[in-house]
Amino acid sequence: ALVVRFRTRRFIGDYERNAGNLYSRHIQIDGEMLAIQVQDTPGVQIHEHNLDCNEQLNRCIRWADALVIVFSITDYKSYELLSHLYHHVRQLHPGNAVPVVIVANKADLLHIKEVEPQHGLQLANMLGCTFYEVSVSENYNDVFNAFHLLCKEVSKQQTTSTPERRRTSLIPRPKSPNMQDLKRRFKQALSAKVRTVTSV
Repeated sequence: ALVVRFRTRRFIGDYERNAGNLYSRHIQIDGEMLAIQVQDTPGVQIHEHNLDCNEQLNRCIRWADALVIVFSITDYKSYELLSHLYHHVRQLHPGNAVPVVIVANKADLLHIKEVEPQHGLQLANMLGCTFYEVSVSENYNDVFNAFHLLCKEVSKQQTTSTPERRRTSLIPRPKSPNMQDLKRRFKQALSAKVRTVTSV
């Protein structure tokens, strides 16, 4: 629902979770219009004290230039997954400072919250991530701001990287990506790629 809200401004209450849909849209960063791709990945769970992440999800994380990790303030278990998922992302991006934004969703449901907003902020600060508290159902602007900041961070990184990494054109992501093929295609690439990883 977060990704659909960002792309279309609409809130879909009965959105199918874990669909793994890939979306595209344009966003203006510092006066330049960029084409980005956003992958709505399956959720994750803890199994015997370990994250249960399938290889498809791991490929998406490796391919991403930035990630949004989402938890619900009405679900404490989703909050507990945050640090596990963050460290898993870092393991898949060794030596690469991929920008990560942590988003606390369902800010409109404070009457049934299980996680205090400041706890999410404290954890995000400890992990070195930017933190946003949003209500996907009620506030488009907060959702947009989270993605906009992330895209700006990616744009800044790519502007200071080698020429072949700079923005030139949008090359679509294959439906069933082969990692070597992806690396070859995106070495010439360009547009910012953003992935969302949800723990709810």
